[in-house]
Amino acid sequence: MPEIAVVVLAAGAGTRMRSATPKPLHALAGRSLIAHVLHTAHELQPAHLVAVVRHERDRLVEEIAHHAPSARIADQDDVPGTGRAVEVAIAQLPADFDGLVVVLSGDVPLIDADTLRELVREHETAQNALTVLSTRLPDPTGFGRIIRNRAGHFQQIVEERDADAATKAIDEVNGGIYVFGAAQLRTALAAIGLDNDQGEKYLTDAALGIQASGGRIEAVPIDDHWLVAGVNDRAQLSDIALELNRRIVRRHQLAGATIVDPASTWIDADVSLEEDVTILPGTQLHGATSIARGATIGPDTTVTDTEVGEDAVIRRSDVTLAVVGAGASVGPFSYLRAGTILGAGGKIGAAVETKNAVIGDGSKVPHLSYVGDAEIGEGVNLGAGLITANYDDVSKHRTIIGDHVHTSSHTVLVAPVELGAGAKTAAGAVVRKDVPPGALAMTVAPQRNVAGWVQEKRAGTAAAAAADAAIAAQQASQTPADPAGPTDAHQQ
Repeated sequence: MPEIAVVVLAAGAGTRMRSATPKPLHALAGRSLIAHVLHTAHELQPAHLVAVVRHERDRLVEEIAHHAPSARIADQDDVPGTGRAVEVAIAQLPADFDGLVVVLSGDVPLIDADTLRELVREHETAQNALTVLSTRLPDPTGFGRIIRNRAGHFQQIVEERDADAATKAIDEVNGGIYVFGAAQLRTALAAIGLDNDQGEKYLTDAALGIQASGGRIEAVPIDDHWLVAGVNDRAQLSDIALELNRRIVRRHQLAGATIVDPASTWIDADVSLEEDVTILPGTQLHGATSIARGATIGPDTTVTDTEVGEDAVIRRSDVTLAVVGAGASVGPFSYLRAGTILGAGGKIGAAVETKNAVIGDGSKVPHLSYVGDAEIGEGVNLGAGLITANYDDVSKHRTIIGDHVHTSSHTVLVAPVELGAGAKTAAGAVVRKDVPPGALAMTVAPQRNVAGWVQEKRAGTAAAAAADAAIAAQQASQTPADPAGPTDAHQQ
């Protein structure tokens, strides 16, 4: 491969998105649009990478720096148009750079490195000065048309607004991705004027200057039109998201994952799935989530930036920034928040919320519990309704539970507190002090029954009527024997 400079155009306002968020920053499969393009550019291993910005400059620069720290930033000035954008980008390159310039758009996220490499090879093999990526569309409305001569070679690009009826009938369109020879590009850009209806400096006009100087231009068509599909509004973003997800799901299927219902499964670009993973319907996998061999996720589950171990199961739950160990199970209807680490063979059961909690191997939080800011040992069983009361209205405090602790139902652990290994709690215990190893913690208080409270305080209700009926029945069953004494038969 020759020395390459990649230019990413991201200066447009994107007004058709109707959004306070700049168009290149809208999300697609867990990345921004421009992040997809920058990742592709990185795969080309360019000698130089330049991004052109203007609208919401600082927000874009921050995103670019995150994904491509070595990228140079070119600020487009008041002169509008893609030609001017490329011109300010070229000014960021070394003056003696004489390689190839690959021009990409920050709102065309599906273009891949293999296609670009092939385009560069075609450019080099044919000794072109400019190579244009094109495709054919069933409905080419809105795109610049590729005009070819009778021999089938590139002749010119005609924009939609300048096209007559015959030109509009052409279905081969400009994909907006180019490979230029750097020297030819510099010369052609310098000659482009602003004498058009929009008062812009069009990059497509560079073709005219290159042709005039005898440079060879060719358009290379590709069958997969999605690779050059751009995002201009929310509807197009949704269409591209659907297509990208279809491709991601299929890639994982071909790599050995079972995805039962691709139509209801959404997987971000950076998610990794090992062989024999099963994804059930209604599942969303986001961010840098990794799912190990044999794990089952779903149905109706969302997992974000989480590591899931081999043979683990997560059902109908929401899991974010967590670690689920090998053979562990989660759900249904549980919420694992950031910092949750569930050990191998552990269990977080139905209707449980956890946060910043380390739960040891083989330990169980079966149901109806909140465990936050806690360190739980191995072989622990937390009874239904347990709460770690970790917040005192000022600060968060930590609960430590030793190995093989068992708590009964409705235990409240008021942090900071520690339960020693093998300790137990009685039902309804409110634990405010540390519990020694092997001890039983209980809260003892006499039970008081206030007779007649319902009839007095809730008179006329169904509860009062039921109570009166039950009392009457009890009294009837306790009626004393007939005071007249035994029967005659008994006397005889």
